Amino acid sequence: GGHGGPGDEELRRRLDGLVRKHKVVVFIKGTPAQPMCGFSNAVVQILRMHGVQQYGAYNVLEDQEIRQGIKNYSNWPTIPQIYFDGEFVGGCDILLQMHQNGDLVEELKKLGICSALLDTEKEDAK
Repeated sequence: GGHGGPGDEELRRRLDGLVRKHKVVVFIKGTPAQPMCGFSNAVVQILRMHGVQQYGAYNVLEDQEIRQGIKNYSNWPTIPQIYFDGEFVGGCDILLQMHQNGDLVEELKKLGICSALLDTEKEDAK
């Protein structure tokens, strides 16, 4: 890990801006409409299940600088990557785990996002 020139600092600032642009930000291969890998697809599907409409999705396949830069930024070697409120959450497996154990609903609530799964649970409770 050699620390390169001013380009690194510039990229870091750019990534800082990207992860804070929306409450939920994902870096995936492809687009939400057309994910190019199974893990990216899983992330998109989980967010869709929770009814998260407004989120930032960045296609790393279209931007090699981001593809490499975001791995250094988070110290996480793989894509997809998920950010809540500018904080790195993890990859597909972590999001899936949070989805399964209910943490995701809580985290979304902290962001002011009411998970769509809460509505369906209320229906079942009657």
